[in-house]
Order: sequence, then structure tokens, then C-alpha cells
Amino acid sequence: MSNLIPAYEGVLQSDSMLTQKTSTSISLELQRFMKKTHNGKIKTTARSKSGTVIKLTIVVLVALTVYGFLTFDYKNIDLAAAVSGTFNNIKVLFGQPHLKYNSMFGALKALLMTFCLGVLATFFGAIIGFFGALLCAKNIAKPAIAGVVKSMVAFIRAVPSILWVLIFTVAAGLGSVAAVIGLTFHSAGYLIKAYSESIEEIDSGTIEALKAGGASYWQIIIQAVLPSSISYMVAWTFLRFEINFTNAIAVGAAAGAGGIGFDLFMAGNFYFDLRELGSITYIVIAAVILLELVATKVKERVK
Repeated sequence: MSNLIPAYEGVLQSDSMLTQKTSTSISLELQRFMKKTHNGKIKTTARSKSGTVIKLTIVVLVALTVYGFLTFDYKNIDLAAAVSGTFNNIKVLFGQPHLKYNSMFGALKALLMTFCLGVLATFFGAIIGFFGALLCAKNIAKPAIAGVVKSMVAFIRAVPSILWVLIFTVAAGLGSVAAVIGLTFHSAGYLIKAYSESIEEIDSGTIEALKAGGASYWQIIIQAVLPSSISYMVAWTFLRFEINFTNAIAVGAAAGAGGIGFDLFMAGNFYFDLRELGSITYIVIAAVILLELVATKVKERVK
């Protein structure tokens, strides 16, 4: 027994020496490829072609910006006076709000109209988006149909909302109808993608179990798809409603849809009244904050 102890200790020493040699060789190999800064710190970011292209793009854009400012024909513009005037306009805009050409009741009524435009576009877009997602999700739709629908949805999303509104003004004319149709069209494309991704995240075992039990297509939708993805759908719907609300403000002036956006356009481009513009801006900001709070509460309830 006493003879075995030294032999065992020798084996341990040889193993430790082998481990030290292995770790030393590994550390030497790592040091060959390790990048360090001039301060001796190890660089954790790896170089890549995409990173190099991004850096070169930023450098080119900065150089073009500097060149543009240096060669721009200012036509005897006093830069100091222009900067001072800009800060003064901002001070008047946000520091001295006052409704002159409109009343608070009229502004709130216009805000309600914009709100209704966003609600209608989101409601119709959500209905189309849900049924479109059933044709687009890979785990419940046929691959050929899903590919066609995804291609159409990608094209719809590629065109901005304001452009869809302007396209539909050709058929429906200027007004709220074209605004709702255009916003609904883009909302449907947006929500089809969002809903389909939520459906694709459902556990495939649940769907397969229902199919094996003889469940019909709509039974699978009601018993598996809706309970599993309803919280995500609600979250995406409220997110799209916030987008539609801000877009409705923009199209209020561009497509003659009215609402608070048209009042903003009139105050800034027709009356040239910064105080009126500031008042309407504060009303819009308050409405957006209120909508965000309501959306957060609803999403918490659904979860």
C-alpha cells in the first residue's frame, strides 16, 4: 500500500504537468490570433466585411456632408442670425402656445376625427391581417399558398402608407375614404406578417395532436392558434394603431382627410402662426402619451 502512494502521486504530478503544458500551448495558440489595443486590452469585436463596408459608408457620408457645407451657396445668409432666429421660433413654438384660429373644442373634435381614422384603418387591417396570416403561416398553410401570400405582403409593405393613400385618392378622391383605404391596405400587409410570425411560434406538437385527434381546420384555429397567439396579436395590433394614428395626422393634410393633421398644416403653412402650431403639437403629444398608457394597460390585461 505504501508503495502505491508515491506511484499515485507521480501519476498526479505527470497529469498536472501535462495539463500545464496543454494549457500553455493553447494560450500560445490563442495569443497568435488575439487582437489587443495599444493599452493592452483584448479586442472583443471581430473584423468582418460588413463592418468594414459600414465604416467606409459612414466616412464617405461624413466627408460629403462636410464638403456640402463648405461649398454650399448661402447667398449672403447670416448664419448667426439664422441660428438665433431658429431658437427664437422654437421658443415661441413650445413656450408660448395659444389657439387663435381654432378653439380647444374644435381641436379636440379634429383629434377625435384623426383617432377614428386610425381605429377604422386598424380594425379593418386586423381582420384582413388575421385571415391573411392563416394563409401565410407555414405550420398551418400550404407552402405554395404561403409563398404567394408572403410575396404579395412584402410588396404591400415596401410601399409607404402615405403613398398608398395618394394612390387611392385617384379612385376615391381627396378625403377620409381614401385615407382609410390606404392606411388599411398597408396595415393589412404589416399585420399579416406580424400575425403569421406569432402563429409560426406555436408548438407544432399541439397542432399535430389536434390533427391526430380528428380536429377540423377551424377547431385547430380556435383551440390552438387563438389561445396561444392572442396576446401577441393584441400587442401587434396596438402597435399598428399607434402607427396608424400618427400616419392619420400626416395624411390629414396630404390627402385632405381632415382631422388634427389638417389643422397642423393650416397653422404652419397657411396662417404661419407658431403659437397655434405649438398648441396643436402639445395636444397631439398628450394624445400619443395617453394612447401609449392605455395600450400598455390593455396588453398587461391580455397577458
